[in-house]
Amino acid sequence: MATTLERPAGTAPPTARERASQRAKRRNSQYPMWFYIPAAVLFMVLFIVPTIASFYFSLTRWTLFDVEFIGFDNFLQFFDEPMLIQGFTNTFIYGFVTSGLKVVLGLLLAVLLTGQIIGRTFLRSVIFFPVLVSTIGVGITFRVLMDPFDGLINTALASVGIEGPAWLTDPAWALLSVAFVDVWKGVGLAALIYIAGIVAIPQEYFEAAKVDGASAWNNFWHITLPLVRPATVTVIILSLIGGLRSFDLIWAMTRGGPGFTSDVIASVIFKQYQAGFYGLSSAGNVVLFLIVTAIIVPLFWALNRKQVDQ
Repeated sequence: MATTLERPAGTAPPTARERASQRAKRRNSQYPMWFYIPAAVLFMVLFIVPTIASFYFSLTRWTLFDVEFIGFDNFLQFFDEPMLIQGFTNTFIYGFVTSGLKVVLGLLLAVLLTGQIIGRTFLRSVIFFPVLVSTIGVGITFRVLMDPFDGLINTALASVGIEGPAWLTDPAWALLSVAFVDVWKGVGLAALIYIAGIVAIPQEYFEAAKVDGASAWNNFWHITLPLVRPATVTVIILSLIGGLRSFDLIWAMTRGGPGFTSDVIASVIFKQYQAGFYGLSSAGNVVLFLIVTAIIVPLFWALNRKQVDQ
């Protein structure tokens, strides 16, 4: 016998009273709450408590043994830092370059690796392998490879008559060089997300397009690209968050140099912490948190709203 939750096809949707009754039953049922408690405790301990503590310590001048409340002085001093404007600019350049390249290259690799090619499974493993490697290890390795004099990259370019740039010591190249390494390391995850989206597309669409004589480009543009939109939203959000918060790869490869030309907000914060300005670095963390939130939340809402509207 069909209940209000499982209605036979063709019947009327539940009334407002029935929906209210269903919600009341779900609220009164204590059984599911036991499944929420462990996750809620972990969320409180690992996110809510540290976030509140960061906001508090950003308003203080503190050490391990003393705390002095100073209000918004840390924020005023942080925004007076001469390298902060450069850090803001570099953060946005780095975040948007890396996320844009991961979206484009990840989609192209996913289309290639879902086609009928030899060694498809092996190639999927190859492009995903850099995701599993330590970021610090990748940074140190590429710092050696990109050495302007003895690095393997410039040596290989010189063998074909091309003079390679000073990848990590030229202010014009340093930030972009790190961004390219970030893309190399992270594009495998983007491709994996796209592969999952592509293989979930019903084959009936492609069979119908084949009957109509559609080309491979038409299949990609009119079927694949629109139907992997959820995967695109996921890749954009994850890669942009990672790019705006990036620190470890930049620090391993350039330490923000030469000068401040590859500094991002996170590296500016770390330099303040190294100098012993703990309250100032806490204020920087709050600023970074607010910046990422101010960009990601509206973007996530806008992308998902367009997805629902379509």
